Amino acid sequence: MARISRIALPITLVAGFYLLVSGNLFSLNPLLIVQVLALSVMPWARRSFQADQFSIHAQPKEGCMLVSGPYQFVRHPMYASALMIIWAGILGHLSPLNLLIGLVVTCVVTIRILVEEQFLQSHFPDYAKYAHTTKRIIPFVV
Repeated sequence: MARISRIALPITLVAGFYLLVSGNLFSLNPLLIVQVLALSVMPWARRSFQADQFSIHAQPKEGCMLVSGPYQFVRHPMYASALMIIWAGILGHLSPLNLLIGLVVTCVVTIRILVEEQFLQSHFPDYAKYAHTTKRIIPFVV
């Protein structure tokens, strides 16, 4: 799982790039609203980190546990945003290949989340309580 977690980001970026160049990333139906929302959550989540705390790896850098900004609503707002952007594009341009891309990205992001949460639970004593009260990806749902 840790090995898959390391390649999750490159897989997600390649998938997003493929969807972009093939004209399938941005949806021209009401799902575009979901993508705009997701694009606004990403910088909000990034700004929630303290200086030098942000990391693109599944093992975040040391520092205090994030519970403010979008992290008060979901534990993984950046992953949620990436999945919303990709799935809105896929659902707007549904094809077997796009569906396969969405499933692969969702699987590797899920594995990355699970690996990251193991790290967070081992480094932050309050993470279990936070995880119990805050959903992973979709506020109040999942």
